Amino acid sequence: MTETESTVYDVVVLGAGPVGENVADRTRAAGLATAVVESELVGGECSYWACMPSKALLRPVIAQADARRLPGLAPAVQGPLDTAAVLARRDDYTSHWKDDGQVQWLDGIGADLYRGHGRLTGPRTVTVGDTVLTARHAVAVCTGTRALLPGLPGLDTVKPWTSREATSAKAAPGRLIVVGGGVVATEMATAWQALGSRVTLLVRGKGLLNRMEPFAGELVAEALTAAGADVRTGTSVESVTRENGTVVVVTDTGDRIEADEILFATGRAPRTDDIGLDTVGLEPGSWLDVDDSLRVTGTDWLYAVGDVNHRALLTHQGKYQARIAGAAIAARASGTPLLETDPWGAHAATADHAAVPQVVFTDPEAAAVGLSLAEAEQAGRRVRAVDYDLANVAGASLYGDGYRGRARMVVDLEREILLGVTFVGPGVGELIHSATVAVAGEVPISRLWHTVPSYPTISEVWLRLLETFRDS
Repeated sequence: MTETESTVYDVVVLGAGPVGENVADRTRAAGLATAVVESELVGGECSYWACMPSKALLRPVIAQADARRLPGLAPAVQGPLDTAAVLARRDDYTSHWKDDGQVQWLDGIGADLYRGHGRLTGPRTVTVGDTVLTARHAVAVCTGTRALLPGLPGLDTVKPWTSREATSAKAAPGRLIVVGGGVVATEMATAWQALGSRVTLLVRGKGLLNRMEPFAGELVAEALTAAGADVRTGTSVESVTRENGTVVVVTDTGDRIEADEILFATGRAPRTDDIGLDTVGLEPGSWLDVDDSLRVTGTDWLYAVGDVNHRALLTHQGKYQARIAGAAIAARASGTPLLETDPWGAHAATADHAAVPQVVFTDPEAAAVGLSLAEAEQAGRRVRAVDYDLANVAGASLYGDGYRGRARMVVDLEREILLGVTFVGPGVGELIHSATVAVAGEVPISRLWHTVPSYPTISEVWLRLLETFRDS
């Protein structure tokens, strides 16, 4: 190959999900010739089997739950959801699993799309079918993750659901077993219970959402139970079979549970097992270690952006990393030292270390940023947890009768800044960015005292938390 052939680019991006798209957007904006390789749909997991379809399924569920808390409106929304209409709206949000619009966007930024399974075949080289793409400056691996299924004998013959089937199903199963206690498990249990399934949630651990404060999982579990789901904690699946179309699960307690479908939401694995990592001295199937510019350790040309580096498995964090990586690639391509062109910290993904926000779209919602109390204590910080009952905030009581929720901020007592904040309750997802600003910006408690919340909004919980800290 010569430098004049069309298969030579400045940057080759492996994977066209939101992360790969954002890397390409930044490198193209810098004037770098960019190729994007995608084996499935442009737009990736988030657009078709995760964020967008799951939230499209959940939005009517949450809206109905909110309406049922309001006298004058509750009688009008007591009936079941129109499942067919909810699924049709979900299909619209996935563009009916067609990527024409996303392809048009790639064309619009001037990136070249190569469809097919791309594999590294040496330094700076990606092969797609019979086509060889060579990168002058960088290859960015943005291939994301896949569902991780447990090693149960005969599981493949059962044809279990993963997150993909759970978000794209064409009808609500009469009975659904959900295995897992994390975000996918709780969100899909919430959605399908409301859409007409009888849900049994099997959780190996002591509670739900174990990466958040314990009260988050407790409130979500209580709400799922009240909605009709059967939530069983401390329960493991010993075996699963499909008999005459019926899924049969036997638990470690000897219980036999039958269902029409079973969803395993038991973790994620990196999609790096068949992308040629061995040709550049890396282990196939591994998570890829990176520095804060998202460059793979030990290389000067390979980047791993988004889920594959295992820093924060969230779409918004992956897109954030993509912005950082794109800027770093562009700076290095121009031969400019990063620190001399980086007054905003645009080349270092520092938020991945201390200020990762997440919202779980259950009813109630759970939202958190930064460290939990347990994580802060394990890190050796001298901290105090400050809690407040959200039901005592005027805005929450107006939001809906019988409002239940809780807020916590974890305060670093030596620096008097916030290390973490958690909210649980209806509508709290919209509060988390204010918390993210406080944590990422290391805003002193004394200054937060002068950030006056509007009355009567749920955001007034900030004042109550600060008052509690001051008076304790």
